[in-house]
Amino acid sequence: MTKTLLEKIRKMAQRQIIYTEHALDRMNAESEMITSEEVREVVLEGEIIEDYPEDVRGHSCLMLGVTRSGRPVHVVCAPKERYLGIITVYVPSKIKWKKDFKTRKIGRSY
Repeated sequence: MTKTLLEKIRKMAQRQIIYTEHALDRMNAESEMITSEEVREVVLEGEIIEDYPEDVRGHSCLMLGVTRSGRPVHVVCAPKERYLGIITVYVPSKIKWKKDFKTRKIGRSY
């Protein structure tokens, strides 16, 4: 039985999360300051809003979650064989995203 992408993401997140340098840079940006706990909240409780099955890094997707502090966070991640790869993380801009933070106003944001 094939697991859904969301099931794979959550399973790999429970096992191990590995961040790209780009993701860490975005998380640590003064304007963002996104914690690893917030990323974990998004991948364990959020929803997939865009699917990228043909991504050169392997099947990945964009997830949206609202953290316990109440702010929306986007996470682009890719489940791998032994871990969940976090490609980028950011707080979605109201300039680029509609109020629901699920629908783009303009092209890809990363």
